[in-house]
This record gives sequence, structure tokens and C-alpha cells, in this order.
Amino acid sequence: MEKLKIGVLISGSGSNLQAIIDASTEGLPVEVVKVLSSRPDAYGIERAKKAGIPVCVFSREVYANPEAADARIVEEMKAAGAEYLVMAGYMRKVTPVVLNAFPNRVLNLHPALLPSFKGAHAIQDAWDAGVKVTGVTVHFANEEYDKGAIIAQEPVRVEEGMTLDDLEAAIHTVEHELYPRVLDWIAEGRLQLDDDGKVRISQV
Repeated sequence: MEKLKIGVLISGSGSNLQAIIDASTEGLPVEVVKVLSSRPDAYGIERAKKAGIPVCVFSREVYANPEAADARIVEEMKAAGAEYLVMAGYMRKVTPVVLNAFPNRVLNLHPALLPSFKGAHAIQDAWDAGVKVTGVTVHFANEEYDKGAIIAQEPVRVEEGMTLDDLEAAIHTVEHELYPRVLDWIAEGRLQLDDDGKVRISQV
């Protein structure tokens, strides 16, 4: 099977990037062709370099013009041969410049069961709300924050005695399994976005 070529966008530790890299060495038919970081101090940069993946790093000044920044992202990722863009803890909203260049090919990971707890503080917000079940969502990115078509979701139970740190760790564990699984579906050609905006996953 020909490997799916992806570009990964990060802003922080890059633990989901690492999960994808690890899965690709264990048979996931995916190749990370480029990593772009929105922050020069993101630890994910070191993860990419250790894996021999080319890295592009943007400073805050680059984002003064979001459309121009996204045009550079498109240029970098197209040149690297990326077929999909995968946001993995990327803390910038992508503009139509990116979305139009990769139509229905930009993925995002959200640490809650959308449409609940949108935004950048989803784990804290779910914790504060006292819910007994939260989880992880992988969805297509669109122009509305955390509102693209949902591809996959996995629940995470908030067990008695859990701390907020425990919940965050449990969510990350699920993220690291779910994101590679979704990428496997795409690589195998099993994922389809219907005209009604719903995602269908065909069986093997």
C-alpha cells in the first residue's frame, strides 16, 4: 500500500505527532513529510528532528497576517508533497487559504466530545462542568472553530477520585490511539464525506 503523505501542524509538546510517528514505524501506512510549528520553543520540533522529518518554524510575527502565514504553510506543505494536513495541538485557527488548498483534507483533534466543550480549554471546561463522561473527537477543520464534520469520537469516563491531571492523561492516551486509527482509515480509502456533511467509514 502506498503511504499517505501528511503534514503535521503543532504548537506544543507534539505528543500526538510522536504517536503518529511511532504508529508509522509499526505499520501505519502514513509518512509525515513535514512538520510546521507555530512556536520556536515547541518540544515537538525536537521529536520531528529526531525522526528525521523536515521542520518549518514560524515566529509570532509571521502570524501578524494570518492569510499570508497560511499561504506560506500551503507553499511549504505542497512542496513537501503533503496530501493531508493534520493539526496536532496546533493553537492557530486556519484560514480559508489553507482550507481551500486542502479541501476536506485538514484534520483536527479536540479533547472533548464535540459539539460539547468547544474552544481551547475543553478539558478544564468539562472538569468544571462536572460531567461524568467526556472524550476525544477527530474532525475535519472548516471555517468555524471546532465545527467541522466529525470523523470519530471516543469517550473517556471521569472516574471517582480522578484529578484534573489524571483526566488530561486519560484523554491524551485515547488521542494517541484514535488519531492514527483515523489516518489508517484515510490511507486505506475507507473514509468518505457525504454530501450531507456526514462522514462514512466503510468496512474492510
